[in-house]
Amino acid sequence: MHCTLARAAACLGLAVVAMSAGWAQAAPVTLAVAVDAAWQRTQAGAAAQSQRLKADAERRAAASLVAAPPSLSLSQRSDRWQDDTGVREREIALAVPIWLPGQRHARQAAAAAAVTAAEQASAVARLQLAGELREIAWNLASLRAEAGSARSQHRYLATLSDDVERRVKAGDLAHSDALATQGERLAAEAELIAVEQRLRAEQTRWTALTGLQGDVVAEEAADEARRAVEAANADDALADGRHPLLNQLAANEEAARRALDVANREAADAPEVSVGYRDERDGRGQPGRGSVTVALRVPFGGDVRNAVPRAAAQGALEQAHADIVRARAEVAANWRIARDALASAERQTVMQRQRAALLRQRVELLDKSFRAGETALPDLLLAAQAAAQAEAALARQQAAQGSARARLYQASGVLP
Repeated sequence: MHCTLARAAACLGLAVVAMSAGWAQAAPVTLAVAVDAAWQRTQAGAAAQSQRLKADAERRAAASLVAAPPSLSLSQRSDRWQDDTGVREREIALAVPIWLPGQRHARQAAAAAAVTAAEQASAVARLQLAGELREIAWNLASLRAEAGSARSQHRYLATLSDDVERRVKAGDLAHSDALATQGERLAAEAELIAVEQRLRAEQTRWTALTGLQGDVVAEEAADEARRAVEAANADDALADGRHPLLNQLAANEEAARRALDVANREAADAPEVSVGYRDERDGRGQPGRGSVTVALRVPFGGDVRNAVPRAAAQGALEQAHADIVRARAEVAANWRIARDALASAERQTVMQRQRAALLRQRVELLDKSFRAGETALPDLLLAAQAAAQAEAALARQQAAQGSARARLYQASGVLP
């Protein structure tokens, strides 16, 4: 009993449906799991983590009761190298820098803003990693679908070649017909080998990035958030608090604003309060005298020296504001491009599905006609090739539609 073209087409249809539904051959891996695995494996957030550690250190420093580390001074004076009359003077003092009015609160606010900015940077790094994985996952889905189409075409041509060979031996067909079908079968086999090689290469990329071996389920869950993204307009999709990049830039702007406040409050170095003890003796045999000293040291001239950090802080704030304005425009444009691309991909999928169905029906009719001896073999081979190309195009287009949807989620800042 030989496999008919209808059965081969049905097998291909099931393969395409399985791809679009996200069926996995073994040990399916979701994108969310893959992002977690790649995050741990690649240390994609290393820079953000370094920024966070720095921000935490600044927060601990701002929580200190003193503006800077205290210092201890020791001194001794004697006339040993002169007349050596026994005059001695020893002194020990502890100097403690103190906060200027409002300076400690400003530094605490700046440190808290820096921590928030570091956390948002981590979210952005995770989103960028998710975008890379989304691209690879849908490339894999497309290649698996294309490989399925190539296998179905190869099976059909192998069956057709066997039938033609049998009819040649029976004297119903010329030997040239057998050569033609064998040539088409070999061409289909070569195409299958090529697409399977591309599939293995992409799978290697996936495993290198995630460390995972199982097939990935590229299709993401169609939850309420994702459906809202597809139905929203650009203003809704980019509302405050939804996109990690915009959140990060807003946090950077706030951190720059707080840093400028700190710079404005640090017009001078921190004053120092020192407490010391002095032990002195007027001469040999004289009793020693002890005294306690309290001193206040107030630096002057800090305005000129701190003008440079203040100017740098002001420039950083202006740059942060410019970055967020530019990013909002770019993100909105990318969202509109992704939304239009998805709408276009959906329309193309409908047309490709209709075209594949029509060409499949045509081949089924020609196959029956050929077996009845009413159609020439070259006509059937050309029709089969066109139908196979249409099936492969449909499979690729379905993957392209899924990829377009994933790009819309990515442009909206939605993580898997």
